[in-house]
Amino acid sequence: MLSFNPDSVALPASHFIDGRQRVGQGNPITVMRPSDGQPYADLHEADTQLVDEAVTLADSALKASGWSRCPPRQRAVVLRHWADLIEADADYLGQLEAVGSTRPITDVRQHEIPFTAEAIRFYAECADKYSGDLFPTRDTSLGMLVPEPYGVIGAITPWNFPLSMASWKCGPALAAGNAVVLKPSELTPFSTVRLAELALEAGLPPGVLNIIQGSGAVTGAALVAHPLVRKVSFTGSTQTGARIMSDAAFNGMKPVTLELGGKSPQLVFDDAGDVDEVAGRILRGFTANGGQACVAGTRLIVQRAIAGPLLEKLIAGCQRIRPGATWLESSRYSPLIDARQAQKVAQRVSAARSEGGDVLVGGACFDATGDGYFWQPTLISGVQPDNPAVLEEIFGPVLTVQLFDDEDEGLALAAHPTYGLCAGVHTLNIQRALRAMRSIAAGTVWINRYGRSGDFIIPTGGFHGSGIGKDLGRQAFESCRRDKSVLIDF
Repeated sequence: MLSFNPDSVALPASHFIDGRQRVGQGNPITVMRPSDGQPYADLHEADTQLVDEAVTLADSALKASGWSRCPPRQRAVVLRHWADLIEADADYLGQLEAVGSTRPITDVRQHEIPFTAEAIRFYAECADKYSGDLFPTRDTSLGMLVPEPYGVIGAITPWNFPLSMASWKCGPALAAGNAVVLKPSELTPFSTVRLAELALEAGLPPGVLNIIQGSGAVTGAALVAHPLVRKVSFTGSTQTGARIMSDAAFNGMKPVTLELGGKSPQLVFDDAGDVDEVAGRILRGFTANGGQACVAGTRLIVQRAIAGPLLEKLIAGCQRIRPGATWLESSRYSPLIDARQAQKVAQRVSAARSEGGDVLVGGACFDATGDGYFWQPTLISGVQPDNPAVLEEIFGPVLTVQLFDDEDEGLALAAHPTYGLCAGVHTLNIQRALRAMRSIAAGTVWINRYGRSGDFIIPTGGFHGSGIGKDLGRQAFESCRRDKSVLIDF
């Protein structure tokens, strides 16, 4: 059943600067719908001049409005109102998110929008909960640690979860008293503009949250390099994160938070319990959002004794999945974002085959999906640790399968030379689970589950090439403030 007509969604203008929509004058960008491959909008990206205007206005608005100096509870009131407006606007906001992204409309309404609103509410409550510190010094002096906002924070979000990623960046930064200039992906540009409109309606001063559109090479690079941007927060690929880290160091030594790529293992022992339940966890872990998530559990490492029945269940689960456009009420399976990503997945699967991998199920796009980019859930067995499908992040619904006999062998296979974002451990033996948790170098380890919960207190972030710093949790809020040491003699 059609939930909404994708051709009738009113799209906001491309940028939102100083409290109003702006149509850019920079390079044109055609925006495509991943469900059917059709163009549905044109953007004009923010060039260096427009980025400078957005950042300068954000800096001026922060000083003129007193946002950073107002009582923290006052900021919390605005943010809570913003969250309420997001939920009240679920129909329109959901259409903007679903029409041009990989997120099915039902998932957006049931999960994405409530998650986004709750993330902002969580950080609203952080505003007055975390303060500075007092230090024991001499009887005639007082030492203090005084936290204060950075000023303007530059945020860059990816295309895979546009709304929730924006809340991860904006919630803690605004609650801590900063201004934000946000660049969403040029592939999914519009829902964040609506978010900014709702923030203004909630009482956020004009200019404290600005949205600029464009490519990473032009708009993103200008944002990172701007001298008034005092901190950068980025979610995306490891390669782009490395460039941002370098550019941030070169242009003012500004701190960065980077949540980057992953190639996360799902380590299954033969005492993992009910095979149907375990198979369901693993299937969701690598097919959610069409596998387009940095946390996707795309390396199955399974003890030989349980491998046969588990793979049987997984293959059957893959075969039951059906594609559908994101604007259909019944759709639960996401398309790949565009033709380039579909080509990348196809090339990685082909390379895995040429290196000895055996495709057990899937391995191609679904038939009869028009011009959309729906990739079949794919299992590849017989892969060695140096197989490209094991080493490289594919960002699609592709799961490699490796077998092991004993615990040490399984833990050795779970290690990765580049990434350390997440891991799943499936065992009912608590001692074994804790040994695995200690052994695996990853920023998050899930035991007998795979995926985040709605508990915003738990931070997320990777080790090694998977990033620096944390999103979510109080750590994200605290990373949006800098500490000033003060020593007073009586």
